[in-house]
Amino acid sequence: MLVPYAGDVKTSAELVVALEAAGLDQVFVPEAYSFDAVSVVGALAALTSRIEIGTGVLNVYSRTPALLGMTAAGCDAVSQGRFILGLGASGPQVIEGFHGVPYDTPLARIRETIEVVRMVLRREVLQYEGKALHIPLPAGQGTGLAKPLKLINHPVRSAVPIWWASLMPKAVEATAEVADGWMPVFFIAERADSVWGEALGAGTARRSAELGPLQVVAGGPVAIGDDAPVDRAREAVRKQAALYVGGMGARGKNFYNTVCTQYGWADEARTVQDLYLDGKKAEAAAALPAELVDGLHLTGPKGYVAERIAAYREAGVTSLFVEPVEGTDPVRMITALRELVDAG
Repeated sequence: MLVPYAGDVKTSAELVVALEAAGLDQVFVPEAYSFDAVSVVGALAALTSRIEIGTGVLNVYSRTPALLGMTAAGCDAVSQGRFILGLGASGPQVIEGFHGVPYDTPLARIRETIEVVRMVLRREVLQYEGKALHIPLPAGQGTGLAKPLKLINHPVRSAVPIWWASLMPKAVEATAEVADGWMPVFFIAERADSVWGEALGAGTARRSAELGPLQVVAGGPVAIGDDAPVDRAREAVRKQAALYVGGMGARGKNFYNTVCTQYGWADEARTVQDLYLDGKKAEAAAALPAELVDGLHLTGPKGYVAERIAAYREAGVTSLFVEPVEGTDPVRMITALRELVDAG
């Protein structure tokens, strides 16, 4: 489950506690340009005992790689080994427009950041020379007093799971090679292989056996039963998808729009973006392909939801990312979903 950007943090935390008791296994805290995710992770860690708590996601520009390693160690300590570090590149509008940092070499930066984070967690003296990262600061830069250091504390775990929110083929390939988990957006089970299958295969072929199988999370709004509010779920998907496909990025630099195009909906992707950027958000949402919308929720009778779960399994998904549909009983929905997952 994803903690919502908006709303009261206390209310969200209370819901997570209730859902943990109902069988929820993982919760992720988003950030973007909202409240920082790390504060909320700490609050959730203090109130829960079993559930895994992840960031969904921290960008690799607004914090140094060493700080991300320190954050992983700290969050894992307060949660007693239940933390997942979700990382991503975000996009130039957020990184340059909100953080004032150049959006350069995103693929190399994330890959190298993962290596640095793992070095920090292993308490290695931090010396790293890469394409994007240079630690300590090279000679001739700064004061000249840079000194290689290692983490003071002994982490709860010397390796924290690192999940990469990647979309483009080269980044997905690198994810399959070096990350513990993959957090794709707009994962349509029946079409995912046509977009990402080749990249996943190439990366997996170079993957170290020590990492184990790549974990994959995907899903959407959930409500189960003959009276499930399918129209409400579709509306939630349409609203969110229109924002991402239409408005999360500039023309020619919107990764979510590119994925929609790669799925085979190029005309629709262009139309949605044109409408959204013209301020016609409702029309943009209505222009989304029905197959995309229905591929991004798990709402309907038990048999239908069971079929969707099976389709995700077949596509390689290992964790269902779910959000109870607004207006339904979240605890009852998670309990029902847990039963269907266990039965499969």
